[in-house]
Amino acid sequence: MADRPNVVFLLADQLRAASLPIYGETQIETPNIDRLAREGVTLTNAISTCPVCTPYRSMLLTGRHPQTTGHIINFLRTRHDEIGLGDAFGRAGYRTSWIGKWHLHTGSFPQVGGQDFVPEGRDRLGFEHWRGYNFHATYFNGWVNKGDWRNERWDGYETDALNRYAFEFMDGVRDEPFCVFLSPHQPHCTGEGFAPEKYYDRVPTDLKLPDNVPDPWPQPDHPARQGRADWWFTPKAMYRHYLAMTLALDDMLGQLMDYLDRRGRADNTLVVFTSDHGTQVGAQGIGPWEKKMPYEESLQVPFVIRLPGALDGGVTRDTLTAPVDIFPTLARLCGVPAPRTIAGCDLSDAWCGRPGAFEQDAVLTMNFGRTYDHFVDGLEWRGVRTKTHMHTRWLDGRRELFDLAVDPLQRNNLIDSAAHAQLREQLDERLSELMAAIGDELVPCTRYRSWFDAQRRVIRNARGPLGHPEAEPDWSLLE
Repeated sequence: MADRPNVVFLLADQLRAASLPIYGETQIETPNIDRLAREGVTLTNAISTCPVCTPYRSMLLTGRHPQTTGHIINFLRTRHDEIGLGDAFGRAGYRTSWIGKWHLHTGSFPQVGGQDFVPEGRDRLGFEHWRGYNFHATYFNGWVNKGDWRNERWDGYETDALNRYAFEFMDGVRDEPFCVFLSPHQPHCTGEGFAPEKYYDRVPTDLKLPDNVPDPWPQPDHPARQGRADWWFTPKAMYRHYLAMTLALDDMLGQLMDYLDRRGRADNTLVVFTSDHGTQVGAQGIGPWEKKMPYEESLQVPFVIRLPGALDGGVTRDTLTAPVDIFPTLARLCGVPAPRTIAGCDLSDAWCGRPGAFEQDAVLTMNFGRTYDHFVDGLEWRGVRTKTHMHTRWLDGRRELFDLAVDPLQRNNLIDSAAHAQLREQLDERLSELMAAIGDELVPCTRYRSWFDAQRRVIRNARGPLGHPEAEPDWSLLE
C-alpha cells in the first residue's frame, strides 16, 4: 500500500489549452505550469468531448459517456448506483477528498444564490473528505460545504482558500496514500470580482487575439450585446479577466508543488493539471464566454501530468485522450482496480511512452442543446476528432471538416472539397460507428426530457429505462 502514489488532481474550469504558454500563448508567463511540463508529460490531444461542465465532470469521475450517465446538460442529479473514481480509490485504501466546485448535483438550482449544498452519501460519489460546493461564482470570500449540512465561508480568494483546505487534508493523512481533487472555478465568468489586482499587473493592457476572432468586433449598439457589459461581450475586455484568473491558477499549482516538496511527498505523488473545457474568446465570431462548440477553443484542454519514476519529464505526447479515459488510466498508474462499468480506455502505456502502446484513432465529441442548464432545442451536433482532423455533423444539416494540422484556427471548411471526399466519407462512417457503439442519436434536446424525473434525477439513458435513481451500486462490478 505504501508504494502506491498519492494523487493531486487540479481541475480548472473553462481553461482552454491555447491560453497557456506551453500551448502557444505568448502574452503571459506561467512559470509553475511550465515547471510541471518540464518535469512531466504534456498531452496535446486532451479533448473535452462534451465541452460543458456537468457532462465533462461526469465522464471524468465515472469513465462513462453522457448517453449512459444521463449528464447531457448542467444541474442534473448523479445516479447513486454510479461507481465513481472516489469509490474505486477509497476501496483500494486511499484517503479521498474533493475540494471546490462539484457541479454533479442540482445544488440550489434553479434558485440563484441559494443554499448550494451537495448532500452526504452517494451524491458525492465516494469522496470521503469534503470541502466542496455544487456551483457558485463567488471567488472572494466564497463558501464550501463541510461534512454535514453546514457551509463555511473562506477568507480571501478562491485558489488560495482551496489550497488551504487541501494542505489541511493532506497534513492529516499519515500512513495511507491520498487522492485529492481540487476544482477551482477559475477562469469562469462571474458577475462579481474576477481576480486580485496583482494578477492584472502581469497581463498586457492591449491584448492580441487570434485571426479567427472577427475584427472589428460588433459595436456597443449591436443587438447581440443585449445590454451586457464589455467584460461579457467584448473579447479583449473578457480576455484580460480570463488571463488574470489563469495566472491565479498558475500560482495555485506552484503552491501545491511547493507543499509537496516541503513535505517530502513530491517523488511519490502523481500531479495532474487540466480543465473541464475551454471557451471561444470570440473565435469563429462566437461570444467570448461560450463553449459547447466543435472548435478547438472549446474542445482542446491542457493536460500535464507528473509522476517521477513512471513518466518522463519534459515530454510532449499526442495521445488522443477523452475524459472517459482518465479514470481507467489513473487507476492503472496507481495500481487501483477499475470498475467494469467504465467505457473509457486505459492509456497509461501511451502516456508513459511504452513501445507498442494502445492508442485510439478517434474520439466522439458532442453537444446536446442550446443552453447549459435547460432542455432547449438548438446547437445539437456530433463530431469525430482524430489527431489531425475534426469532422462535425449538425442536426440542422450543416457539415464541417477541418484539417487541424494545416488550419488550427479552423477557418477553411473542407466539407465540399473534392480532394477530401474520401476522407470525409471515412470520418463520417467512423462518426456513425462511435455513435452506434453507445446507442447515441442526433436528436433535438427536448427529446431528452423523459430521461429525468421532477427532481432532475436520471431515470433512463440511451439504452432505455433504469432502476431507482437512488439505488445502491452493484459493488461486485468493482471486485
